[in-house]
Amino acid sequence: MDSRIISLHTMARRVKTFWPAALTLIVSSAYILWRLTSVNMDAAALAEIGTRYADLDPDGNPGYDGQFALYVARDPNPQSVAEHLDVPAYRYQRILYPILARALVGGNPTLIPWSLLLVNLCALVVATGLLCSFLVERGYPSHYALIYGLWVGLIAAVGLDLHEPLAYGLVVLGWFWRFRNRPVWGAVALGLALFAKETTVLFWIAALISDLVQRRPKSSTWTLIAGGALFALWQAWLWWTFGSPGIGSGGDMATGFEWIPFMGLLRIGTESLPALALFLVILGPSIVLPTIWGLASSVKVLWGGAKDATAMALFTNSLVLLFIPYSTFREPLGIVRVATGLVLVVVLFSVQYKRRKTLNYAMFWIAMLVMLLNS
Repeated sequence: MDSRIISLHTMARRVKTFWPAALTLIVSSAYILWRLTSVNMDAAALAEIGTRYADLDPDGNPGYDGQFALYVARDPNPQSVAEHLDVPAYRYQRILYPILARALVGGNPTLIPWSLLLVNLCALVVATGLLCSFLVERGYPSHYALIYGLWVGLIAAVGLDLHEPLAYGLVVLGWFWRFRNRPVWGAVALGLALFAKETTVLFWIAALISDLVQRRPKSSTWTLIAGGALFALWQAWLWWTFGSPGIGSGGDMATGFEWIPFMGLLRIGTESLPALALFLVILGPSIVLPTIWGLASSVKVLWGGAKDATAMALFTNSLVLLFIPYSTFREPLGIVRVATGLVLVVVLFSVQYKRRKTLNYAMFWIAMLVMLLNS
């Protein structure tokens, strides 16, 4: 009887800790099911396939980014798949997600679209669970993990076969291991994240600088360096294979990074002032103000002598958002996907520096899920 009581107590404690991960699973699955019912349960259609790249019709529908992960998963041969990628090196550099999905089903083309969904769903739910554990261990209620788990840029990415859930899931894993005093495994996870999506380099840079400044164990530092070196070699191979490196500001029709803060957003006004006003109403409180807060808060603690990777990651993610291209800002889904790194690091930083009020405000990010109604 006593053991049964203990078992029930343990189960109740786990439910109390990990319910946000379960809710993330429910919401993500509901979004996937909603989209599947609109395309006759065709999982491949969720990748938003366009005839311009699927059928090589120059006047066809361009589709959306998820289709490129699907093409690479179905045919990883760089020579044959290149013609189906808008910017081959840029798309192919994110190799981990399609290759993992392909490996899970032994290359079966019928199952690959379902595997892409499964990989992303698992990555998001597991990462949210890790954040739950991280929060509870530091005396915070686990519901703050929903800031990440129900971020619109991640929920949308799960249902569109995009790279963010796996990429930032690996970042969460890397940070989790670093806080658990397993920095080598953390470095491995951060190295893998680079091959899922190149934007995670902002966390890798922060971790490396922190290790060097704090003179952490050499094994961690050298593992981070090794991951970065492999990524650099990967970029060199992409350059040799496709004629350009993968790092860039976006796919076809992308504009370059800006030199003036938030100029990418302000350029919307050159096409339509009413559109700019609408974007400011939506992105002002959800992207612009958090970016400014993140930059100011990170500079303050770093100037005060902080040397930890979380503060540095808040700085790198906030700084880059200032100069995001116009082509990203003009697409609401594009900017919320790019802002995923900021959302994650705001949670990590707020917990580490005991900014509970910031976590409370960040919960309002969940309201951004209304954007999915237009997807």
